[in-house]
Amino acid sequence: MDASPALTPARDDFVGGLLARCVNLQPLPTAVVHPCDPLALKGALDAAEAGLIVPILVGPEAKIRAAAEACGADISKVRLVATPHSHAAAAKAVLLVRAGEAAMIMKGSLHTDELMGAVVDKDTGLRTARRISHAFLMDVPSYPRPLIITDAAINVFPDLEDKRDIVQNAIDLALVLGVETPRVAILSAVELVTPKLPSTIEAAALCKMAERGQITGGLVDGPLAFDNAVSMDAAKEKGIVSQVAGRADILVAPDLEAGNMLVKQLTFLAGAEAAGVVLGARVPIVLTSRADSDRARVASCAVGVLMASQPRPAVIA
Repeated sequence: MDASPALTPARDDFVGGLLARCVNLQPLPTAVVHPCDPLALKGALDAAEAGLIVPILVGPEAKIRAAAEACGADISKVRLVATPHSHAAAAKAVLLVRAGEAAMIMKGSLHTDELMGAVVDKDTGLRTARRISHAFLMDVPSYPRPLIITDAAINVFPDLEDKRDIVQNAIDLALVLGVETPRVAILSAVELVTPKLPSTIEAAALCKMAERGQITGGLVDGPLAFDNAVSMDAAKEKGIVSQVAGRADILVAPDLEAGNMLVKQLTFLAGAEAAGVVLGARVPIVLTSRADSDRARVASCAVGVLMASQPRPAVIA
């Protein structure tokens, strides 16, 4: 299947293609959590300049102003919500969402665990009926369509029930991005089901769940090794007959370690660009890394804006 027309511009300009899809959408009020270094602050301000967000800077005021001075940014017209430290900033950002003052969260210079701890809190967080997961949208120069890779940032060793939600979250993202029928490859080391590799058994179970309507909106196949998930030649050589093999839109890693290594290999060895967003919460959550480029930060915000334009999963009461 050829790349979806809605995603075709990304082949020429990954960020430009995403921005083009956001042109008619309103900038999202976004709680930027603990933007206390120049990179984190500049990423939020670049996204604001691109018309994607209206930043609300949440964190220690002195540190935020020092970061602004360090990167030569004028934040005099940007709302700043002062908190004593990063933990309080994460909690306050969640409260801003729950109060309707923010429609997205963007990670600044704090640890992911600290931010997500506030997001998943059973009493005051932003949980829904879905398992929260993370997805990278990647533009790999040698691949003919954008790739979604999940989960490489949140769920360390997801069980079968977790993986059902991880797959569904990724399919929902692909649909938002314009892929008509996302093709989902459940990855393992091999393409045959074997008790020695539990990931192959879970892959087979996920395929059956998709057949029975427990996963909807996409074509699911697995287990598939990475080569026959993305290469038609490799799939043909192995004799694999599949609507997914060789042309996957979504790659589902067996665990966080495998997913994280795959994303970083594609980024640093294959020259891929990536945008990342947390799915399954009440609002999109943009997770950034110190290694992210300015383009990647803006692209991640664009993905979040597109996600926010669609209906969200049911909220846990």
